[in-house]
Amino acid sequence: MDQSFYNQLARQSISLETLPRPTVLDILTSRDIELLALLNAAYQVRKEFRGKEVSLHILNNAQNGHCSENCGYCAQARTSRADIEQYPLKSDAEIFAEAKNAHEKGADCYCMVFAGRGPSATRVVHIARLIRQIKEQYPSLEVCVSAGLLDDGKAAMLKEAGLDRLNHNLNTSQRNYPHVCTTHSYEDRLNTLTSARRAQIRLCSGMIVGIGETPRDILEVAYALRELAVESIPVNFYIPIEGNALGPAAGLSPEYCLRILCLFRLLNPKAEIRAAAGRELHLRSLQVMALYAADSLFLDGYLNTKGDDRRRTLQMIQDAGFTISSDHPVEELLGKEEKAREAFPDGSVGQVPMKKLKDLRLFMPSATP
Repeated sequence: MDQSFYNQLARQSISLETLPRPTVLDILTSRDIELLALLNAAYQVRKEFRGKEVSLHILNNAQNGHCSENCGYCAQARTSRADIEQYPLKSDAEIFAEAKNAHEKGADCYCMVFAGRGPSATRVVHIARLIRQIKEQYPSLEVCVSAGLLDDGKAAMLKEAGLDRLNHNLNTSQRNYPHVCTTHSYEDRLNTLTSARRAQIRLCSGMIVGIGETPRDILEVAYALRELAVESIPVNFYIPIEGNALGPAAGLSPEYCLRILCLFRLLNPKAEIRAAAGRELHLRSLQVMALYAADSLFLDGYLNTKGDDRRRTLQMIQDAGFTISSDHPVEELLGKEEKAREAFPDGSVGQVPMKKLKDLRLFMPSATP
């Protein structure tokens, strides 16, 4: 493809035109579309609508396990045999402490995740109280809740409490959904998003790639999220956890993952696009390139798996010339990161450690007794 093709992609997206499906499918499948030129086109759109800021999110796994659903990708599902640390709902004090921690670490969004099919009326009242108190204490910190299936009444209660975003991922296409989960449906998820929209809550909804979908399934999710005008789209790359019903992720090369992020950016130009769970595992040495299509990352890992340490993530953002959307400048946060010393145990921050004798002479014979 010549440069005019990539320029047209960017122009159409910035003009909020819906890209034709054959073109979007080619983004994922055609070797004629070059990755760097595609990333540059996506970056033009990112810069137009999202600038050069990166939004940082921190998850609070408020309750681990004890879920009735059989989502095959999830370590908390009732069908999973994953070795996770199960616990009931955390105390209010612990949840507030984690909100404080998220704010001080530079996050601009704090997401509380509650396992289960959906919250009871009592649980919704409890969550609403938590939201009010967190917003009173940290008014600039966006609060996101992931609590399973909701109806109009429950969504309205959370909105009245001050909820900024509701997370409820589509996860995969309508076609592929029965292969991933049977205890609830794709339509159930759409209905929850519709209830949140009617309550005027901003939507956070994305997908997990690597769970048996085809390129066409990825397109279906991206177009569905565009139709819903979802404000925040996490693109998760499946992390295979031993004991889950689903096996290993298939076909997720770093290049393919970047193409997926570009696709979501070009089809949802105004949305916050998050390179979410699994970016470290699947993007590997190309992680930083994700920032040219995506404008959001998680700090401190995911629900049941760790991610890169904070200093590495913040340093990557700064080194690539981006800033963060936070009350705290990235320089201030980097200065606080004691983990930098762990990265350079033989010297101060920023110094390259010298090799020791054991590094220089790997096969040095042992001393004669």
